[in-house]
Amino acid sequence: MSLLDIRVPAVLLRIDRNPFHHGTLGAVRSLGRAGVEVHVVADSTGSPVRRSRFVRQLHPPPAPDASPAEIVAVLRRVAERIARPAVLIPMDDASAIAVGRFREDLAPAYLLPRQPGALPERVADKAELAEVCAAAGIPHPETVVPDGAEQAAAAAWRLGLPVVAKWSRPWLVPAGSGLRSTAVVRSAREARELFARTAEAGSRLLLQEFLPPGPDRDWFFHGYADRTGAVRAGGPGRKQRSWPRDAGLTAVGRWTPNDQVQASAERLVGELGFRGIFDLDFRRCGSTGRYHLLDFNPRPGAQFRLFADGAGLDVVRAQHLDLTHRPLPAGVPLSGRAFVVENYAPLSALRPAPRGRELAWSAPDDRGPGLAMWALWSRHVTDRLLDRLLDRLRRAVAAPVPSPRPAVVHQAGEPVAAAPAGELSGVSGPADGSDDGTASGR
Repeated sequence: MSLLDIRVPAVLLRIDRNPFHHGTLGAVRSLGRAGVEVHVVADSTGSPVRRSRFVRQLHPPPAPDASPAEIVAVLRRVAERIARPAVLIPMDDASAIAVGRFREDLAPAYLLPRQPGALPERVADKAELAEVCAAAGIPHPETVVPDGAEQAAAAAWRLGLPVVAKWSRPWLVPAGSGLRSTAVVRSAREARELFARTAEAGSRLLLQEFLPPGPDRDWFFHGYADRTGAVRAGGPGRKQRSWPRDAGLTAVGRWTPNDQVQASAERLVGELGFRGIFDLDFRRCGSTGRYHLLDFNPRPGAQFRLFADGAGLDVVRAQHLDLTHRPLPAGVPLSGRAFVVENYAPLSALRPAPRGRELAWSAPDDRGPGLAMWALWSRHVTDRLLDRLLDRLRRAVAAPVPSPRPAVVHQAGEPVAAAPAGELSGVSGPADGSDDGTASGR
């Protein structure tokens, strides 16, 4: 018999169009395996999630640039189709912000944690988070929000290059703009140029002290704050590998006890009065040893399934149990358990895992998404390689052709100057014509 009330369905909402969002699949499987009817409101075109046998129904998502009111209108239409109250779980920041802002309008069709409606937006905003941490006494990298291009350049120098540049509301960055939510700025000129694109990005630019990555420095904490404010499920984890390296999502994570990270997470959530699922990112400073909070995500992190404990409890099950007034079991933390995103860390997925491991895509009881992911990932990698090859060919064709040197006629007895090295054979690279890798910085 399931611990969860299977009479109450769950609705997963994601606006982001990323087909490789494995966190959505993790939530589908976690709830579906417990017998809950799972509805997904997300872009399912080509997504491996649609192949999961635990999805009851897929619903068209809001547009990527939908306003919070338009997101609510989509959710109301879904509620009409389901025709009974459902637990609603936002899977990205834009969804969490819209749901928090319009909580009262969505009830009673949806069951949601009760908290101040503006709080998800406040903690997800990178500039606001710096103020939140300062007020709560939580270490946070020194942050400057410049008012102009010259102030951005001056701030970059003062903080000490390189610095981290972030858009305060990354969910507003338009797709296809070439802008990244977070980037490393290595010169004052780069800071000026980035600030000039503020209007395009849709939110403020902030510059932040750069904390160098390194072994044992990147940590995260996932949890669920229940109706009383107690943090349940989840725990602290260490990022062992990321994609892209040292700056991206967790490719390999491990459940690792850390009293400092846990204490910081519980204190911050308690002081804010936050309720619901959250995902925090920390980086340990190599010189001081302090854990600085980098991000507060008011929704499940993509690797939340790492923290499935001995009773099978994770953060999405905790939310369903709590909102349906069911007791949460006290499971044993499975320290040492690993989580691997196999398309980003294929070798790690093959290595032995004596303390247990969960793969993001592959599962013996739900094979469809894993097979679909590998087919989609192969096409993705092939397309990227072809784009790079075509880009190199275009640059080679566009490169100016050097003018031939005029012939020099020497008088009898006149000395001839030696040719520069490499020009005698007509090439400047290795004698066999191979690429030595220096041009690309490999």
